[in-house]
Amino acid sequence: MRRMNLFRAKNGTAAAEMALVAPLLIILMFGSVELGNYFMSEHVVVKAVRDGARYAGRLGFTNFGCTSASTGQTPGGPVVDNTRNLVRTGQITGGSARLTGWTDPESINVTYDCVESASDPSNPTYSGIYEGSSYVPVVKVEIVTSGDHRLKYNSLFNNLGFAGNALYLRAQSQSAVMGL
Repeated sequence: MRRMNLFRAKNGTAAAEMALVAPLLIILMFGSVELGNYFMSEHVVVKAVRDGARYAGRLGFTNFGCTSASTGQTPGGPVVDNTRNLVRTGQITGGSARLTGWTDPESINVTYDCVESASDPSNPTYSGIYEGSSYVPVVKVEIVTSGDHRLKYNSLFNNLGFAGNALYLRAQSQSAVMGL
């Protein structure tokens, strides 16, 4: 029998190289899919919050009482509930969540600020629909960023045991109330 020199043998080198590189390729592939899913989820939340701010900004002035400059007030009437449902589901009533697991309406804050129209409230400088108003309501819709009601990102790999608690989705948008 002829003795084989192991250092010069070419059989199996491709398989050995593939065995070394395959884990890195798999990690890159699944990591890029997970990153794409995260950005898609973030985009859905940003768009939803923007839609909610637009909706609330088109509601009547009677829901937003502005008699003095202030911040963080809660709108009256069904504005908060309707806006929360619109942000979460895309519909004012009913509907299913835009993202898997987004079931908590408390994860959405709906507030408004009363912005002073001029440095001298007795001499307002706004015109158009705000003419004669000393204070203009600006609605703000945002995803809760602290506490138990934060919107957690649901990984594609949660069912495989790769669940993490570190990623939360957040967004905010504001719109001047137009009372249309």
